[in-house]
Amino acid sequence: MRSFKYSRRDFLLICLGLFSLLLDIVLDIYAVVSFYQERDYASLGILLLLLLGSSVLGQAFSWLWYSYDESERKTEVEKCVTERQLKLLHVLQLGTYFRHADLVKVYLFSSKVTDPVLTAVYMSYDLSMLRLIETFSESAPQVVLMLAIILQRDELGAVTVLKALGSASTMAFGVTMYHRSLRSFLPDKKQQQMSSSVVYFLWNLLLISSRLTALALFASALPCFIFAHFLSSWVVLCFFAWRSKTDLMDSPGGERLYRATVGLIWYFNWFNVAEGRTKYRTLLYHGYMLVDISLLCGLWGWQMITEPYSEVAGIVCVVAAYILGLFLKMLYYKCYHPNVAKGELIGDSIETTLSADETDSPVHQGHIMDRSGPSEPASVTKGCNKRMRKLAGNFYS
Repeated sequence: MRSFKYSRRDFLLICLGLFSLLLDIVLDIYAVVSFYQERDYASLGILLLLLLGSSVLGQAFSWLWYSYDESERKTEVEKCVTERQLKLLHVLQLGTYFRHADLVKVYLFSSKVTDPVLTAVYMSYDLSMLRLIETFSESAPQVVLMLAIILQRDELGAVTVLKALGSASTMAFGVTMYHRSLRSFLPDKKQQQMSSSVVYFLWNLLLISSRLTALALFASALPCFIFAHFLSSWVVLCFFAWRSKTDLMDSPGGERLYRATVGLIWYFNWFNVAEGRTKYRTLLYHGYMLVDISLLCGLWGWQMITEPYSEVAGIVCVVAAYILGLFLKMLYYKCYHPNVAKGELIGDSIETTLSADETDSPVHQGHIMDRSGPSEPASVTKGCNKRMRKLAGNFYS
């Protein structure tokens, strides 16, 4: 049996991931209580809808992935829990926390797992995807809600701006960690440097911040129309997700849920979901986003025309931030992004999202395809997280 080697930083970050989930619950409860005490029942209802909807969505994906991988459960905790008990945990909205706790247990008691390294990696991949879904189903709409309320109450200040930037940075960091998990499937010679993640983080920060700010400005001036804007945009984006013919889930119902979720993510930020070159699809998406952001800011300025110069300056800053983010994205794809054929991706890796930058760990243990034969798509190694491998193929191909 291979020994399970990990750094203290890996274990600390995993524990912090579980702690952040618990802290998020506390902060959400605080926000709910604050709205109730202020008798702002409209905001309270929206917040509860966001929290409940995001939780249900995440638990649905977690349960579907458990059901797909029922024959591949590896940990003692997973094996001792029956399907009915596991379903009950997800109904009680505890499935995601069960995954985190199980991963912590694998790190603490690695000797009790047959292949602890690959097991931890497998579980980390699913958690990175669940965090990405939570980012755009709960965190992003919640930031828009809070910013819109602050703008309506005219309480915008330096502290508020810093808090908003902190929230956007957290979301961009979550997207970056998802990106670092994808690079685990790259061959050794094409492993990316830390600078690629820095650029990736910066352009996501600019694009996400600009999008959230535009939505918050529009919602503060025309709160009733933001729901119509979301629904109409989401339907269009879902249509394009369906036209992309995604193939991530193992059931038709799960695939439809995934495409609806892709439409939700696209409402805030771009997400690769199909194989092949996505140059024209990306250009079309960002062109649509740039026009939409300009219109949202323009409608806000037209509705709130009190200090024209300040409002025009605000609109210019929001649009300029999005354009700057696009330039950084172009820089990333020109200087850092490797174009890797699907067959060149490794079947699995023991490099987790938490230690992807470490070179002293035993990274690839016999999972790279044999280059002496024909260039056929690499078969997925037993124990490989095929969902994340598909997403890596979409991103790097």
